[in-house]
Amino acid sequence: MGALMIQGTGSNVGKSLLVAGLCRVARLRGIGVAPFKPQNMSNNAAVTPEGGEIGRAQALQARAAGIAPSVDMNPVLLKPETDRAAQVVVQGRAMARAAAADYGALKPRLLGAVLDSFARLSAAHDLVLVEGAGSPAEVNLRARDIANMGFARAADVPVVLAGDIDRGGVIAQIVGTQAVIDPADAAMIRGFVINRFRGDPALFDAGRAFIAARTGWPDLGMVPWFADAALLPAEDAVDLRRAAGAGGLHIACPMLSRIANFDDLDPLAAEPGVRLTMVPPGRALPGDADMVILPGTKSTRGDLAFLRQQGWDIDLAAHLRRGGRCLGICGGYQMLGRWVHDPDGHDGDPGSTPGLGFLDVETRMAADKRLVRSRGTALGQPIEGYEIHMGRSEGPDCARPFAHVPAPDGATSPDGRVSGTYLHGLFSDDGFRAAWLGQFGVVSALEYGAGIEAVLDRLAAHLEAHLDIDRLFALAR
Repeated sequence: MGALMIQGTGSNVGKSLLVAGLCRVARLRGIGVAPFKPQNMSNNAAVTPEGGEIGRAQALQARAAGIAPSVDMNPVLLKPETDRAAQVVVQGRAMARAAAADYGALKPRLLGAVLDSFARLSAAHDLVLVEGAGSPAEVNLRARDIANMGFARAADVPVVLAGDIDRGGVIAQIVGTQAVIDPADAAMIRGFVINRFRGDPALFDAGRAFIAARTGWPDLGMVPWFADAALLPAEDAVDLRRAAGAGGLHIACPMLSRIANFDDLDPLAAEPGVRLTMVPPGRALPGDADMVILPGTKSTRGDLAFLRQQGWDIDLAAHLRRGGRCLGICGGYQMLGRWVHDPDGHDGDPGSTPGLGFLDVETRMAADKRLVRSRGTALGQPIEGYEIHMGRSEGPDCARPFAHVPAPDGATSPDGRVSGTYLHGLFSDDGFRAAWLGQFGVVSALEYGAGIEAVLDRLAAHLEAHLDIDRLFALAR
């Protein structure tokens, strides 16, 4: 069938969800399909079987397609470390750290890797569904673009443009995109879809007709709001729900400035017996929390400073004095120790930063990033997760590891109330999650993985009902 690209009129218009749903549609129709995103920007990464990292959205899309995730599905991943610099990951491996002003100079070199990965996926699958990034209307970035029309033109992939009616102004979003982009780029667009509609669809019939008449692009359908999207792992931190659930166990998680792999918490948010509060900057950690989870971060020392600026270190100390408990995951684990050393500046400026001191461990950053999918045991239960970190932590509290995978992982304080682990994804394991929650008297019967599969099936049915799938797939080449 070839390939088809879903671009959006802006960021966060639902491109990732549309591609995931279309991957599941294709799979259910017996089409061998794979997702692809030339360039992504996210600190929520997944580790692939070959030991590389890609954006979390592409891992979910691969699941929807029924195949294992691969580094070729997201050949360029930007992981922001500061407001003006990011780590550049190419085909699963960290290649460089680049300031925003300097990244453009790298793009011509990166396009080769993008096209190389796309060629491999195309050779191995009937259909490749490509997701754009941001918007093709960002004409100031067009000259060296590899994420939208730069890729579409280089690989000769037709485009469907998605607009988000929920944020308002969808007519201007789509018509305005055509007005500002190069005519040769506009010629790559073969149709449009309206996403996230609420209310009576007939009320927007005239709007859809106007867009089609003004642009000359076919109307491929309008997708009503899909509420169950909130049950799927999110990639962008702007999608973080501040609170979920209404159960008896109250878990609080501070929203760090470079929060990473925050989908670790999704299975807990889905538990009926758990109330998860995502604490935004400017608010104190809730005093009635039973457990505080310090999440992963792309910048451990940077977010240690951010955490202290918010006063969360004081809140956490008070929480522990009241008898509360704390779990740190990856960067959160590193923060709980006595020191974080980075003499060579692998994770920011060179130097050492005192940790929170709740675990007797010290972390030293290293140039090599550990990327591995792990299996082992914790709390007497088999677990499966992944590691994605640059530091190594050692100290007396490591004598009480959190898990064995099969080597000891993590640390626990002598009183057992503070723990840390490098394992991401461990709460997705139903058996471990039930055992962990059982320590707090919460009974879990949730089948998290089965729930994700059911949501993807419902999403596919939703798209089948509201998009002209036959016409849309026929555009692929």
